[in-house]
Amino acid sequence: ADLAASIVRKLAADAVAAVVNGAEVDLGVPLPDGASVAIVTAGTDDGRHVLRHSTAHVLAQAVTQLWPGAKFAIGPPIENGFYYDFDLPGGAHFTEDDLARIEERMREIVKADQPFVRAEHTVAEGLVLFADQPYKCEIIQGVDAAEGAGDGVVTSYRNSDAFVDLCRGPHVPSTGRLGHFKLMRVAGAYWRGDEHNQQLQRIYGTAWESKKALQEHLDRLVEAEKRDHRKLGAELDLFSFPTEIGSGLPVFHPKGGTVRRLMEDYSRKRHEEAGYEFVFTPHVTKSSLYSMK
Repeated sequence: ADLAASIVRKLAADAVAAVVNGAEVDLGVPLPDGASVAIVTAGTDDGRHVLRHSTAHVLAQAVTQLWPGAKFAIGPPIENGFYYDFDLPGGAHFTEDDLARIEERMREIVKADQPFVRAEHTVAEGLVLFADQPYKCEIIQGVDAAEGAGDGVVTSYRNSDAFVDLCRGPHVPSTGRLGHFKLMRVAGAYWRGDEHNQQLQRIYGTAWESKKALQEHLDRLVEAEKRDHRKLGAELDLFSFPTEIGSGLPVFHPKGGTVRRLMEDYSRKRHEEAGYEFVFTPHVTKSSLYSMK
């Protein structure tokens, strides 16, 4: 941060992390002599990655405050946003109405301007620190298995006395650097994407570097929804998705059937003109064809 401030004041205000000798680090990391340094600013793809990752931590902190005993799994940044997976006590479930309450608590955490404090731990120390968080312990044990018993190092970030998360970082210097976010929806997700594991509850959100950037993203979502093929298909009487058949399986109505036939005829004509020949395969085949070996 001092380096950014020494270059220009605006750069210091926009800086959220740094790249030192090719590795992303927190702004507060001491610089070795002769280091190659690049400043990561909030309005870049890398900067938004940091903002979203940090906002995911604040989401987890808010949920654990509102649902004492909640277990939290992973909360990575993703394209245009972030998510976090939770296992709520007593079989409780999030509702869409809960999102406003969680957002309100998140904004209290942002207003408190809590610093993100990084720490390194041995595997044994990490297992003690997260003893009441089974999903974090499983991740730590995976680090131990990958790096050799007792030789692994795990890192955590604490941004209040009551909340600490397992994470490699980097993060913004403090929660006060966040605030332009919105929680979008609730979904289900299996731990590690395996249907045989515990089903968790996932909260999706989006976060941006400014109020303007956030609003532009929300406006794009509204426009995209107007053009959603499922919505247009129903409005134009092209097709429907009867529940008796299955989710995502369309039945084409006469108008939709005509559109589809014209598109198929055009595609077939162009392929024939290009010298292609046609073959046909069965719609049903042995399940072993789709089995992973």
